[in-house]
Amino acid sequence: MRAHEAGALHGDLGNRGPAWLRTPKDVNALVPQLWPRTVSRTEAGDLAIGGVGVADLVAEYGTPAYLLDEEDLRARCREFAAAFADADVYYAGKSFLCKAVVRIIEEEGLFLDVCSGGELAVALAAGFPPERLGFHGNNKSESELRRALDAGVGRIIVDSFHEIARLSALATELGKRPGVLIRVTVGVEAHTHEFIATAHEDQKFGFSLAGGAAFEAAARILDEGVLDLRGLHSHIGSQIFDTSGFEVAARRIVELQAQIRDARGVELPELDLGGGFGIAYTTQDDPSTAGDLAKRINKIVESECDMASLSVPRLSIEPGRAIVGPAVFTLYEVGTVKDVDGIRTYVSVDGGMSDNIRTALYDASYSATLANRASTAEPMLARVVGKHCESGDIVVKDEFLPADVQPGDLVAVPGTGAYCRSMASNYNHVPRPPVVAVRDGASRVIVRRETEDDLLALDVG
Repeated sequence: MRAHEAGALHGDLGNRGPAWLRTPKDVNALVPQLWPRTVSRTEAGDLAIGGVGVADLVAEYGTPAYLLDEEDLRARCREFAAAFADADVYYAGKSFLCKAVVRIIEEEGLFLDVCSGGELAVALAAGFPPERLGFHGNNKSESELRRALDAGVGRIIVDSFHEIARLSALATELGKRPGVLIRVTVGVEAHTHEFIATAHEDQKFGFSLAGGAAFEAAARILDEGVLDLRGLHSHIGSQIFDTSGFEVAARRIVELQAQIRDARGVELPELDLGGGFGIAYTTQDDPSTAGDLAKRINKIVESECDMASLSVPRLSIEPGRAIVGPAVFTLYEVGTVKDVDGIRTYVSVDGGMSDNIRTALYDASYSATLANRASTAEPMLARVVGKHCESGDIVVKDEFLPADVQPGDLVAVPGTGAYCRSMASNYNHVPRPPVVAVRDGASRVIVRRETEDDLLALDVG
């Protein structure tokens, strides 16, 4: 049975580590599925990304830093676009968003979904075509909806009856008829962490299918005639490896499509099955390719529509993590190494839960490697921890590093492109790291490092 980041979580096992973690034959070896595609070790043994060594990047940008492999990011965009050629691929902006990434997403032909006024502002500031935007959120404010209508956002995913009323009033006032999708909770609980499984009934998102609210929402929109009901939307969770959840979700949402057709004489032309496709954080994770996902999901939708005697709607998906997650690693400098006799070795780095909250928040697992040199020392089971005043400030719970790791060394943690910078904080008043894009031997800052002056500028005293 395949293990997931939030499946059989390894607990506090002391210096044994989790049951699946094996001592590596070569502690310097890189597992390809964990790293951005242009990452390699040089002859000297240090890491390079996009043709630039980490020592040069540290000399210019310091640590900690998020290093983005731009070619990897673009390649993943192209792979999803090609695999889902007959669908609309929305990049889930909440995973990581900045103006440079917005422009890359546009250049590679993807759509973009946002879920707040701030994310919408970034998209518009970067010049993204508003008609290619989808706007999510369970509590969109009047000002956010007004801005979306003024900008001409292509799809607004409505999430409550209050929002339908709010949006309808604004649309009438502004003389607009926005395209909308109804977010439906289809009662599928993805096999993932409780906090990121979003389609079961007891949660804040969407209209209940089982309770009839989803059908009532469609009927209300059709009766009022103010909004342009384009279709239905479902999202069953995050970090999902098994497509069986999508099969159940598609069956239930297609049944609702058929119910709307039979009761109202309308075949809705669009269907969005969301995202949540998993990536590899450790050797236990086995993600699907974009091509495999497309084959399975398209087959599921076509089969369900055929059984319901429905025309196959225009499909949309929303990969975020699967595009940006593997394209980034975080680079840290080691500050202290502490051996707690008989328990474990703690390797403390100059970042932590302020730049990656996922380990503390979701009990997520990560990998790591010594980045600035190759080592001939024996592998040592270590815990990589941060500098914050919290015992739960853990970056990597268990990983084999060389036994000679020491202060001043660099440690790289892969798979940090999604939900690390976007969920970063200033806990302990630690400024957030920069995001540096690297490609073809050149690097550029796309999000600059915060400074103490930035923090003090907000503190009006």
